[in-house]
Amino acid sequence: MKSFSAAKWLLTGLLFVTYQSQAQTAKKWTLDECVEYALQKNISIKNSELDKQVTEINKKDAIGNFYPSINGQASHSWNIGLNQNITTGLLENQTTQFTSAGVNVGVDIYKGLQNQNQLRKANLSIISSQYQLTKMQEDVSLNVVNAYLQIIFNKENLKVQQEQLAYDTKQQERTQELVDAGVVPKGDLLDAKATVATDNQRLIAAENALLISKLSLAQLLQLDEFQDFDIADAEVPVENSTVLLEEAKTVYEKAKQNRTEILLAANNVSIAESDLKIARGAYQPTLQGFYSFSTRAAYADRVVGFEQDAANPNSVIGFVDGTNQLVMQPNFSPVLGKPKSVFDQFSENKGQNFGLSLNVPIFNGFSVRNNVQRSKVALERSKIALEQSELDLERTVYTAYTDTKGALKSYEAAVATLESREQAFNYAKDRYEVGLMNVFDFNQAQTLYVNAQSEVLRTKYDYIFRTKILEFYFGIPLYKKQ
Repeated sequence: MKSFSAAKWLLTGLLFVTYQSQAQTAKKWTLDECVEYALQKNISIKNSELDKQVTEINKKDAIGNFYPSINGQASHSWNIGLNQNITTGLLENQTTQFTSAGVNVGVDIYKGLQNQNQLRKANLSIISSQYQLTKMQEDVSLNVVNAYLQIIFNKENLKVQQEQLAYDTKQQERTQELVDAGVVPKGDLLDAKATVATDNQRLIAAENALLISKLSLAQLLQLDEFQDFDIADAEVPVENSTVLLEEAKTVYEKAKQNRTEILLAANNVSIAESDLKIARGAYQPTLQGFYSFSTRAAYADRVVGFEQDAANPNSVIGFVDGTNQLVMQPNFSPVLGKPKSVFDQFSENKGQNFGLSLNVPIFNGFSVRNNVQRSKVALERSKIALEQSELDLERTVYTAYTDTKGALKSYEAAVATLESREQAFNYAKDRYEVGLMNVFDFNQAQTLYVNAQSEVLRTKYDYIFRTKILEFYFGIPLYKKQ
């Protein structure tokens, strides 16, 4: 039994060591790695990439409109039943076969510039799909940066709670010694224990917040194995952004030139203009050139010659005036032979047809007019969308500018408050240690100090993230591309 127990403890120890080594060697992700991975794995980005491929295929269709259309056709038929005999002209029950083949070629010479405008629209659609893809990548990057900073904040907040728990635990042990010595009342020990219990609750809440933030980023990255996901420890300094030295109007004008949503909306206006030109092109005549080649072959017997009818060699066709002499004519019967070879018939029966076809639209149930009207409405809608995008961007930039300045002031105020709370806490600690302050007032000062530390962390990362957003609108990338 002892040897079995020892083996069990040895196995447990080996598993623990293995787990610890795996935990120590687990990959820790940097911000750049997270963003790059998200851009590769995000489903919305993949769909945008597929949309871009579709627009490139549509461009090939538009180019193909300039090429001639070439189509070949061939048929073979059987006629069974009562058909006219081509040699005798009589109706007979028979089976005949025919083969025909041909090639048709058509080319648009003029089509109201619709093909040219279709190609222009296809090129603009490719640009729009690229803008849409870029916009999706920017949104994903922004979400990843926000989630990454949230993990860093939760890590630092967890450290604060751990340090506070360690300090309060020591205070509880010291209070226990003073109670045992009869220096302080037992109520102080109960307050110390309550403080430690509260610290444990805060520690658990901080651990849960950190775990949830890690899971959120791991799911955003769409990792299959996210149980051990973690980011690299990094200190994010608070820096005064140079963008805040600019006026909000300057930031907006810069964003208006570079932001993807504005470029996308403006490009959509150009696409709507191309659609209007295509619709108007249907008012104009179209001119097409055509050429066709065809041939045929039959499998019925053919007449190869004539011979005098042995049963009825002659027939009377009239009389000579005066003498009544009969006028005779020989009767000939056709001599049937096998049909010519298919290739010989194809060579003999070939024919060609070519020319020009002009189509002038006169009245088509107002379909062309209605399409033009719809295109005009779509154009006005796209112009309104562009105007709305500019207004949204202006509001967003001014809001981001104001929020960033406000976040900086909040952070500076939180730092000043923390300095005051730290001094007050140190003063309270000195008074408590010499018995000039009760434990309740000391805990109050300590709680205010801890809250001030948490507030500094919160305002710090709120300012950092808002600064990232403002710089992003100013054209500064969110991260360094690898």
